[in-house]
Amino acid sequence: MDTLDTLQADLLATIAAASDSAALEEVRVSAMGKKGRITALMGDMRNLSPEERKARGAALNAVKTAVESAIEARRAELKTAELAAKLEAERIDVTLPARPESLGRIHPITQTIDEIVAIFADMGFTVAEGPDIETDFHNFTALNIPPEHPARQMHDTFYLPPDADGGARVLRTHTSPVQIRTMLKEKPPIRIIAPGRTYRSDYDQTHTPMFHQVEALVIGEDIHMGHLKGTLLEFCRAFFQIDDLPIRFRPSFFPFTEPSAEIDIGCARKGGEMKLGNFGDWLEIGGSGMVHPKVLENCGIDSTKYQGFAFGMGIERMAMLKYGIPDLRTFFEADLRWLKHYGFVPLDQPNLAQGLTR
Repeated sequence: MDTLDTLQADLLATIAAASDSAALEEVRVSAMGKKGRITALMGDMRNLSPEERKARGAALNAVKTAVESAIEARRAELKTAELAAKLEAERIDVTLPARPESLGRIHPITQTIDEIVAIFADMGFTVAEGPDIETDFHNFTALNIPPEHPARQMHDTFYLPPDADGGARVLRTHTSPVQIRTMLKEKPPIRIIAPGRTYRSDYDQTHTPMFHQVEALVIGEDIHMGHLKGTLLEFCRAFFQIDDLPIRFRPSFFPFTEPSAEIDIGCARKGGEMKLGNFGDWLEIGGSGMVHPKVLENCGIDSTKYQGFAFGMGIERMAMLKYGIPDLRTFFEADLRWLKHYGFVPLDQPNLAQGLTR
């Protein structure tokens, strides 16, 4: 029995001294493995008498139980200590500034929207939002778009199941419904921009089923085309960062504005390249006009007292022109290599004081 007591004390001391899980496993194997010390003693009992074997077996089982319990207790202690050490080694000081390279890249669409918002915010505009799923009234009727207009056809518009009252619902084809909702909710003067997703049934190098637009709306008592031109001139020059960028209006037709005009900016097309600036050629970037009196009346605004202007442009198109992106479809392909090439540093927030892009 003295030998078993010595063995147990020796093993318990070795277990307590194990510095890590690997060392503890070595102790377990040396004690209870196939060639372990306790296993060897159990094998020696074959030469004992039945009475001696019974007493010896009970004593060895007691030693084995004590050793197993000590191993489990020490394993739990080591596991707790190892976890604490790992957590300490991986501890992050959240008060330190983030490293830009670890934050990924800002998508050009997000960057362009932030730049547009920064410019118009400086002009006193606020950002308005609305739902992607719209009613026929907000998307078409209130905007003076007649029932036979091509924009209402299935080949242009994504129609959804009707609402509970049987009214038509669509994925909005422009952000103009945000203008309608704003005019229905607020009284003039109004000065908003409405950036957001829009949807049309089209897909090629310059069209996608889902894309982004930004529209602007200004309503007041003394608003005229001069305000529209001045706003767009300042915006385009600030956005493209070209001080002498020219702008012109070409007569057009939109159901929701009268008069209506396409917006062109100066450019050059030489050698297969597009260059923006005062070079004598022109490029269309959006549509604009004075808000149609019927649209004002549809929203409960007195068209004899108030008038305003509105314009809209595609955000992808603006980003492609500014940052030289040749194919619209690449915006939505989730290619990390493309994003690393065209993306922006997250911490460089656009503002007019320090510059839109750095």
